[in-house]
Amino acid sequence: MADNHDDHDEVTSPSNEVATVDDHAANAPATAVVRTDRVPNPGFPPERPRVADLDPKKEKQAERTISALFLLSVVGSVLAVVAYFAFPIDEANPGSVRLNNLFLGLGITLALLGVGIGAVHWSKALMHSHEEVELRHPTRGSDEARTKAVEVFSQANKESGFTRRSLVRNTLIGAVAATPIPAVVMFRDLAPQGDPVALLKQTMWDEGVRLCRDPSGTPIRAADVTIGSAFHVIPEGLAELEYHRIEEKAKAVVLLMRLPLEDLNEDPEKADWSYDGIVAYSKICTHVGCPVALYEQLTHHLLCPCHQSQFDVANHAEVIFGPAARPLPQLPITVDDEGFLVAKSDFLDPVGPSFWEINR
Repeated sequence: MADNHDDHDEVTSPSNEVATVDDHAANAPATAVVRTDRVPNPGFPPERPRVADLDPKKEKQAERTISALFLLSVVGSVLAVVAYFAFPIDEANPGSVRLNNLFLGLGITLALLGVGIGAVHWSKALMHSHEEVELRHPTRGSDEARTKAVEVFSQANKESGFTRRSLVRNTLIGAVAATPIPAVVMFRDLAPQGDPVALLKQTMWDEGVRLCRDPSGTPIRAADVTIGSAFHVIPEGLAELEYHRIEEKAKAVVLLMRLPLEDLNEDPEKADWSYDGIVAYSKICTHVGCPVALYEQLTHHLLCPCHQSQFDVANHAEVIFGPAARPLPQLPITVDDEGFLVAKSDFLDPVGPSFWEINR
């Protein structure tokens, strides 16, 4: 028994020793390996003084050059606005389009290049170029760091001479202020000159105008429109327009659908706007003018895929979901002597977005 006990001690003693060593190793501090062949940090190259730093005349010359570039930017902005009105686009003269684009583009190019090259030349010729390494810190720094930031901005102002070089500062402000002017003039000119509601109420639809397939222009017979079908429709004669074809199509496009008569819930005053369950509604969403092109046969819902407005065709295309503010305008229709679908009149409500009616 004693021998067995001794053997057991001999077997278990090494394991105890190993456990002791492991515990000691776990509690021992970590050691780092320091490499002796690391590449030394070369640091920043010495700052070389520029010509403007050594010669006050060159500094003044650079300042005048920068101011001239900013003034050139102002001239370019003014030239773009003048060219926009001096060379109007005449639809009957393709050459007017080239002239308008040429001089308008030259003016905008001068405006952008002048302010851009001037800013770069300012930073290269007059501002100090100290190379620094800035480590990332938490979003909000300490009070000391915020105070240091104020000092950095003050130092930057001192080195760039923004407040001291009044000529450069004022021409820069003028160039930046003048640069958006051509864009403002052009974007403002995109709006209709007249009453937009009146313009959107007037489309190519009129009494007797046939409903045609888009884009072929084939007239549609009432017998061709089956229950559950949907047709993309344009007015007859659209393809023959020489000017403003896209604009007129954007206002006049229609979706044509046929529903079972028992599913239609028509207003008595508009009961004659449909024909044997066939109804026609503007394809332009009353939210922001996107095309309403998804028709659900079972629910009779029209869906605008842009912002998910939904319209109930069975109830005069009233809005049942989404941001649209009013129903889709309905086109009154009937058939002619040959069985083709025709319009009874134009839309009685303006088509497209409803923002024109905000103040009405």
